[in-house]
Amino acid sequence: MPKRLAEGVWLLDIGLVPPFATNGYLVDDGTVTLIDPGLPWNRPSLGSELSDIGYEVSDIDRVFLTHYDIDHTGGLRALDGAFDGAVYIGADDLALGSGESDPKILHHKGLFHRIARRIYPLPDHMDIRGVADGDEIGRFTAYHTPGHNPGHTVFVHDSGAAFLGDLTWEDDGRLTPPFWLDSYDMRALTESIRDLSERVPPFEVAAMGHGTPIVRDGRRALLECAARL
Repeated sequence: MPKRLAEGVWLLDIGLVPPFATNGYLVDDGTVTLIDPGLPWNRPSLGSELSDIGYEVSDIDRVFLTHYDIDHTGGLRALDGAFDGAVYIGADDLALGSGESDPKILHHKGLFHRIARRIYPLPDHMDIRGVADGDEIGRFTAYHTPGHNPGHTVFVHDSGAAFLGDLTWEDDGRLTPPFWLDSYDMRALTESIRDLSERVPPFEVAAMGHGTPIVRDGRRALLECAARL
């Protein structure tokens, strides 16, 4: 079931079972933004989660993708036919997911992505735009946070909600990095966590891709995560 995290901010409980239970989010600040629509087939479905909070796919104005992974981008197919807005993703992951750049074939995640994008590439019929560090889109600011993926991007809303994607997961109430097998570069990931914790404005809601969102003192949780690395 969807859950209200803050004014205009909703957790969408999409995905299957761990480790495929993926969090999606909806932000309505006058413009409706969907963040990470999940797998190609979600249960519960994206449509049913939206309906439970009074929205339809056609109400979505834009989509943010924190990075190219099937459990975060595959759900774009659920928007076909009812959504005609722009999709935003880190520029390096746009190149990765569209096939414009090739990851190293001998790298564990690089090989996975070479296979995955043959089956679930970023759809070329959608208006998909690459974003860079510091870009402002409405009331959101993009922060390039490489490591998990080369173009991983955190989107922070000025109301105090940070959409962390897979920069960190949640475990027993604390933020923690994803494990090495699911990431490109653990050293870069560690540096991204430290860097973001230092330069991001204070935020309350830490909304990650996997785990239970933290709704109070989110930046403190990120700082504590950085201090443990």
